[in-house]
Amino acid sequence: MSPDIVLALVTFCIVSSVTPGPNNMMLLSSGGTFGFGRTVPHILGISFGCVVMVLLLGIGLASVIARAPWLYTGLHIVSIAYLLYLSWRIATSVGVGATSARTKPLGMIEAAAFQWVNPKAWAMCLGIATGFTRPGHLYVDVPVAAVVLAMTGLPCIMLWAGGGTMMRRLLTRPGALRVFNIGMASLLVASLVPGVIELAQRI
Repeated sequence: MSPDIVLALVTFCIVSSVTPGPNNMMLLSSGGTFGFGRTVPHILGISFGCVVMVLLLGIGLASVIARAPWLYTGLHIVSIAYLLYLSWRIATSVGVGATSARTKPLGMIEAAAFQWVNPKAWAMCLGIATGFTRPGHLYVDVPVAAVVLAMTGLPCIMLWAGGGTMMRRLLTRPGALRVFNIGMASLLVASLVPGVIELAQRI
């Protein structure tokens, strides 16, 4: 992989990782609700899940989806349903001190698995796997692309969790936290609108 391709890949990964989307809205909410420390597994899960996704897509899953587009449509439908569930989970989170099961932050395995039903993660990882690798050098280029994504994406998503943590002092009152979480859940639902429109047009 040439230096200019690596530079373009770094730029793509930074822009894709730092811009708003389901992952970052959830991290902002988790940082504000649970603090940065308890959000770390969520952060690592996102990074790990995206790296695995790039590896699998780059090595061959993309061609399978190209031959069976219904798989992508099915995943898209599942992703919308799951994101709506997560929006409800965010909206009903009540803070660190509560005993409800709904107050648990997303774990590493949950966050990693979520990438497979996250439309933005699919777009980013598929773009990396197909746009920055050479067909004859996949076993070299794909791992390099995955490492670049991990190194550039992790600091970007940490910013969102950190931003939520900085806002945490303002969210000590249950009422303020409730408004914040409902707002974050609403933004997460809003982020689904383009995907729903695209899905409706495809079906």
